[in-house]
Amino acid sequence: MEESRMIPTSAKEVEKLGWDYIDVIIFTGDAFIDHPSFGTAVIARYLQKHGYRVAVVPQPNWRDDLRDFRKLGAPRLFFGVNSGAMDSMVNHYTASRRLRSNDAYTPMGKTGQRPDYAVTVYTKILKDLYPEVPVIIGGIEASLRRLTHYDYWKDTLMPSVLLSSGADFLSYGMGERTMLEFARAFESGRNMSDIRKIPQTAFFMSGKCRLSDALILNSYEKCCQDKVAFAGNFRNIETAANMLAPPVIIEPCGDGYVRVNPPYSPATEAEMDSFWDLPFTRQPHLRYKGKHIPAYEMIKFSVNTHRGCFGGCNFCTIAAHQGKFIQSRSGQSVLDEIRKLRSVPGFAGNISDVGAPTANMYGMKGKNPDMCARCVRKSCLFPAPCRNLDRSHARLLDLYSGISKIKGIRHFYIGSGIRYDLFLDENGFIDGTSRRYFEELVLEHTSGILKVAPEHTEDKVLKLMSKPSFRLFVRLRALFDSLIRKTGKHCLLIPYFISGHPGCNMEDMRKLSLNPALKGIRTDQVQDFTPTPMTTSSVMYYTGIDPHTMQNVFVERDIEKKRRQKSYFFIKK
Repeated sequence: MEESRMIPTSAKEVEKLGWDYIDVIIFTGDAFIDHPSFGTAVIARYLQKHGYRVAVVPQPNWRDDLRDFRKLGAPRLFFGVNSGAMDSMVNHYTASRRLRSNDAYTPMGKTGQRPDYAVTVYTKILKDLYPEVPVIIGGIEASLRRLTHYDYWKDTLMPSVLLSSGADFLSYGMGERTMLEFARAFESGRNMSDIRKIPQTAFFMSGKCRLSDALILNSYEKCCQDKVAFAGNFRNIETAANMLAPPVIIEPCGDGYVRVNPPYSPATEAEMDSFWDLPFTRQPHLRYKGKHIPAYEMIKFSVNTHRGCFGGCNFCTIAAHQGKFIQSRSGQSVLDEIRKLRSVPGFAGNISDVGAPTANMYGMKGKNPDMCARCVRKSCLFPAPCRNLDRSHARLLDLYSGISKIKGIRHFYIGSGIRYDLFLDENGFIDGTSRRYFEELVLEHTSGILKVAPEHTEDKVLKLMSKPSFRLFVRLRALFDSLIRKTGKHCLLIPYFISGHPGCNMEDMRKLSLNPALKGIRTDQVQDFTPTPMTTSSVMYYTGIDPHTMQNVFVERDIEKKRRQKSYFFIKK
């Protein structure tokens, strides 16, 4: 591609471009990969598309003389900071709080290339070096720590990351529109009161909030003293997050308050297309030439179709970050990206994944939009599918048909998760498109293994996860086995489970391991529950209270006993 369109990462690269200034400099905890699956690349390319000069400093060294933070100087508009594609603490530690042995987002999987609480560490350094330059934090770590949250690794409540980091603003969720608006606002010299009205942002202010129509939460200090207050806060935050038009949220803290502005409306199809219609190289930056980056190898030949998830699982952060409402790209945009994929070095005609957080939610929405606008349900699927939800897979099947017709595409697979309660109920397939989708998924787009996530077998645990009854998985297995016998397809059904979730005890894991419906299935995919910020399950873990019902919940907090819950399953097998 043209050198004038590159994203520089060093002073030499900036000089090569002939730039005498940089508008925005983004610091990130990941290696820089110019691929639409990585948020840093998307934001950089989107700002570039709108005429801004953007540089990226990947994995800066925070332990030396801070030369990585100085090498590009100060940007004309602002610094952007994120921890990378993962929360830095999840990236570093297992559910047992043990250090992980590799980092998939670093060349050669090397660990130790980003600090714990990377957003806070990077921001403090930048505010110390360049106190007059605004710092905007974003990405998954900042987004899910925008208000008071439970931190599993310190085993305590922490205030908004705005306070711990000293950042000027926080952009939560998917940040293309927000970051562009910040750039335009700072460039045009808009006053601070106007900038503080930008949607999908948060900031800290001293003093007392004077808004009369805001949702006022319990203070951080009260939450630290009273777990019921914290659980109540989360219930209100979650309700607002599931509204199409939520109010401003105010959370008092110290001598001021954190203000969270409502998000932008869900991106339109045209807006979604614009986020992907960018000159990505789809490759790691040239600085990593010859170095293997595990996360890149997993997704380099994948294509994302949409954002959001209305499944509402209690342990999941997707909706809290990407939103509940599905935001889909047009079929033409997806097909255009796949055509471009054919020219990427190393591509042999096989697409590893055409999907999203939940692959088969593509194009799905409410039949009556007005009902969706009034709804505050967390999940459109639990405890039962919403009657207003259009679960037809017709649009997705049309997309698959279009992909199959592209010359040079040998196979494409669905590597993302699917929700089988979108096409199945306990009586069988729910509509005319469901059987077609299921059969095409298994026979054409599964690379030997169909992965699904019932998460548990016991209804009392599944209820606390907001997952459907295990009876639905039993139905799925019967249909899967019948299809495999009929067609002779060589394919395995692999279920994923969670141990140690609030409400789950050793007896529940024993029952899971001995469930007759799992006989003959390779059942080794068990993940120990890790409480992550801004999930219902993490609130249960910390408080022992279900914030939806405010009833007490059993929680196994002993790490050794949690480990035994996970290992018991393997021992019994």
